[in-house]
Amino acid sequence: MTRIDAKFAALKKQGKKAFVSYIMAGDPDLETSLEVMKGLPGAGVDIIELGVPFTDPMADGPTIQLAGQRALDGGQTLQKTLDMAAEFRKNDDTTPIVLMGYYNPIYSRGVDRFLTDAKAAGIDGLIVVDLPPEEDSELCLPAQAAGINFIRLATPTTDDARLPKVLQNTSGFVYYVSVTGITGAQAAQAGEVGPEVARIKAKTDLPVIVGFGITTPEAAQTIASVADGCVVGSAIVKEISAGKPTAEILSFVASLAKGAHSA
Repeated sequence: MTRIDAKFAALKKQGKKAFVSYIMAGDPDLETSLEVMKGLPGAGVDIIELGVPFTDPMADGPTIQLAGQRALDGGQTLQKTLDMAAEFRKNDDTTPIVLMGYYNPIYSRGVDRFLTDAKAAGIDGLIVVDLPPEEDSELCLPAQAAGINFIRLATPTTDDARLPKVLQNTSGFVYYVSVTGITGAQAAQAGEVGPEVARIKAKTDLPVIVGFGITTPEAAQTIASVADGCVVGSAIVKEISAGKPTAEILSFVASLAKGAHSA
């Protein structure tokens, strides 16, 4: 059982939905992003999604693109992101960490080396948005063999013919993208999301977590109520990009977590 599996089992026992938060590693700098990351569990975050900055983030909207650019300008690398996770693990051995990013930096490093290093750093899951199921032998299957969950995205355009392929080797949870398009661009609507989550859950026992387009505690509550939990990314990254103090950022995160947990 991975940390992700254990977390969902614990939440189920408590009758609570999951709150997942996304931050970009190295934004605005390594020290600040590590400080924010260390504070997330105390703010009610159940799973941390840690973005790996990349030069061509095709699934991300302007907010996260700019965060990645700031991180890269500050010298953030895949290695520094793994180091950040390892540093976090010194004081927290239970909160799951999911790396979210693109395949190029992993490919450049070499899959075997990357998986060994990711496991050693305490990484629990991967979301690699530009690797479709047809490429499962590249990274997905080796990751599963290494004990790291490979989390797949399902979207409004994932029809019933495509869904089984998407779910085939997915583990940990299914990430349902609530809107067609990029992160942070439009608001998620529970009326549209609910039936889609039900459609996915009819085909898998995995938890379904909804992300993209959730920016307020009220939205977190509404969306979590029709799923197993929700993800907030761009809204948190905006707080960081505004240069707010860590305590203020974490207070905002706590309000989102409270919303999700009250669903």
